[in-house]
Amino acid sequence: MRILVIEDDKDVASFIQTGLQQAGYNVDHADNGKDGLFLATTEPYDALIVDRMLPGVDGLTIIRTLRSSDIQTPVLILSALGEVDDRVKGLKAGGDDYLVKPFAFGELTARLEALMRRSRTHAGTPDTLLRVGNLEMDLLRREVRRGATRIELQPREFQLLEFLMRHAGQVVTRTMLLEGVWDYHFDPQTNVIDVHVSRLRSKIDRGFDQPLLHTVRGAGYRLDETA
Repeated sequence: MRILVIEDDKDVASFIQTGLQQAGYNVDHADNGKDGLFLATTEPYDALIVDRMLPGVDGLTIIRTLRSSDIQTPVLILSALGEVDDRVKGLKAGGDDYLVKPFAFGELTARLEALMRRSRTHAGTPDTLLRVGNLEMDLLRREVRRGATRIELQPREFQLLEFLMRHAGQVVTRTMLLEGVWDYHFDPQTNVIDVHVSRLRSKIDRGFDQPLLHTVRGAGYRLDETA
């Protein structure tokens, strides 16, 4: 997934860029509106993160220009302006979501992922059937299969696997799992993640030649077909 961050605050931009890269995204950055608009109109991106107040060309002008050019890339607006009227202006300009500074990184990624899911669904890509290699999850039937083998999962294991499959190929950190699967916004200082990952690994990998669930030492976990 390729993301463009248009943000003139160096600290905020570095925070976002580093976090998204650690999560497995390819991230480009522009520190002003003119360069950001050029990249957004000439390069293919899965989503844009756009600061509202930018030097050169402001964020809302960027979004209006994109929409008038029929570029429908999902846009998450960032702004210190958090009043209702400010958010309404951002959405009316063509933004898809609006996040007020300061923000939690987990909320930013959750909103970003939701925008991209909606974009894929609107484009006609089914979002109820997830696949990684020969592992398949049917969200409507609540069924998981690997090849011809049906895999029985407990509800929390199902949630964990869904989260990992939606982030296939990316490094998923413990913080992302705590926030995205357990809805914890703090570290409970338990081994709950390790226990559930171990159980899930035994169900989806045991008996198969190629493991799918990998531990990335010091970083988190990754679900994909690579060793």
